[in-house]
Amino acid sequence: MKILVCISVTPDTTSRVSFKNDNREYNPDGVQFILNPYDEWYALVKALEIREKSGGSVTVIHAGPVQHEPMIRKALAIGADEAIRIDVRPDSSHAAALQIAAAVKDQAFDLILTGKETIDYQGAELGAMLAEWLALPFVPFASKLDLEGSRAIIERDIEGGVQVLEVQLPAVVSGAKGLAEQRIPNMKGIMAAKSKPLSVRDGVPGEDLILPAGFTLPPPKQGVRMVAPEDMDQLVRILHEEARVL
Repeated sequence: MKILVCISVTPDTTSRVSFKNDNREYNPDGVQFILNPYDEWYALVKALEIREKSGGSVTVIHAGPVQHEPMIRKALAIGADEAIRIDVRPDSSHAAALQIAAAVKDQAFDLILTGKETIDYQGAELGAMLAEWLALPFVPFASKLDLEGSRAIIERDIEGGVQVLEVQLPAVVSGAKGLAEQRIPNMKGIMAAKSKPLSVRDGVPGEDLILPAGFTLPPPKQGVRMVAPEDMDQLVRILHEEARVL
């Protein structure tokens, strides 16, 4: 089983958010970046579980600059066999999907896994776009995945129940909560990651069809307002006229 895992690098959740270039671009100055948790916890770990059970190899791929290589090495420390970095700075999911598809279209992966979304833009777009570029079936938000020969049996949590799907491999699947559990890289894995292959490839030409017109921050949160327990009329007025929840 030859598995590809798409990984992204995102700001740490505690990072201060700001924008530059007339609010059209995220400002990375002073930001601590991490391996996107959904790619790490769900997609990568599930790929490792499949390899441990059925054999094969796990390759991680990332489209980004050289500054992201420490996060790629973390994926290798967790257990991936090799890594590919595409030396581009994609500005959208469409651009990233195009670059990844061009890099792997001739490598015949049996299964391509992604996290359900990135924790910064939360678009949940890359998996579907990548599947389209590669002409493969796509199943989003998988909470369980089992392999039976050349088929994948996938469960998805939906409103009011669970949907069970069967898809012929190769396919693209995005992982959601329940697909796998987080693994912490140990010292042996960290040391081994230093010698695992990390190849760098040039990007391909392509027009970015989606460009941000601008970003805005949410309004600052107001402080807590205390209402005396006996002043119910005041509480109702605040909830009705100001909070508009009644």
